[in-house]
Formats: sequence, C-alpha cells, structure tokens
Amino acid sequence: MSIFGQTKGTELEKQIAQLAAGEAIGGAMYYALAKVAKEQFGLDEVAKEFIELGNQETNHGAFYASLNGRYPYDEKTFWQMVRGLSKAEYKGEDNINQLADKLAQIGVDKEAVKQVREFALQEKHHGEVTKAIIDKYAPKEDENNANKPVYICSVCGYEYTGDLDKEPEDYTCPICGCKKSVFKKG
Repeated sequence: MSIFGQTKGTELEKQIAQLAAGEAIGGAMYYALAKVAKEQFGLDEVAKEFIELGNQETNHGAFYASLNGRYPYDEKTFWQMVRGLSKAEYKGEDNINQLADKLAQIGVDKEAVKQVREFALQEKHHGEVTKAIIDKYAPKEDENNANKPVYICSVCGYEYTGDLDKEPEDYTCPICGCKKSVFKKG
C-alpha cells in the first residue's frame, strides 16, 4: 500500500502539514548548527552529527509531505512537476547570482558572497541533472501542453502548466511554498 495522499482531506491533514513544515525547518536548523559548530568552534565531529540529524529531519518532512499528497504521485503530474522544477533550477542560477551581487553591495563578507555564488552554480547543476533525468526517463511531453497556459512563480521561477485557476485557493508553489497569487502568466 502506498502512503501518498493517505491523510489528504482527513482530520489529520493540518497536523501532518505542520509536521512536514516543522521537520523541513528542523533540517535547515541542524545544517546551520553544523556550519556554526565547524566554522566558529572547530567542532568537526559535532558538525557531522548535526548534518546526520538534518538529513533525518528532512527525510521526516518528506514522509509527512507524502502522507498529505503534497507532491505529485501520478505519472503525468510527477513529470509535469519535474519539468517545472528543472526550469526553475536553471533560473535559480541567475536569481542567486543577483542575490550575491546585493549581498556584496551591502558589505557581506566576501567568503559568504563567494559561497552564494557557488550555490548559484549548484542551482544550474540541479537544472542540468533534472533535465538529463527528463531526457532519459520521462515520457514525451503531451502535445496538448504546448497549447496550455504556463504560470511562473515570481519568487522561485517554478513553471506550472495548465489552468492554475482550477487549483484550490490554498495551492502553493511546490518549491518555495508561496501562494498561487504570486504566479504570473508566462
């Protein structure tokens, strides 16, 4: 039996959504603590432990999100999301480089700006990897999609293909979590 979407529409959906969000934040928190432990105090072993805890928290968040059907689990919607994600990752390179420019302008430490620029390159790499996955494994895109409207998340660049108005009012971007009101027709 699949866990995907099992709590969607149930009395537990809100609680599960809160757990998913909390665990995702917990993952980021442990990674941040690992960075502090290593860079501020030279505690490499502590940093490794925090990274492992962060990985577990992120896994927990993914499990809860799956219970609620947060991410697509049917093939068509799955590949539609991966395609939108891939495009957003490529756009992320420019967005993150712009952030690095702004950080430099306000005088943020040069090494931190350099790290953000490395993140920009990683975003591009994510786009390349997801594109390669699409090219190798995804069924050919439905020709009908060429005629469907595309909505682009103005925050992260995720592309939604189809009628966004058919999504519920509480629809959020699967990448950044912003409300559907931030999407602009492309």
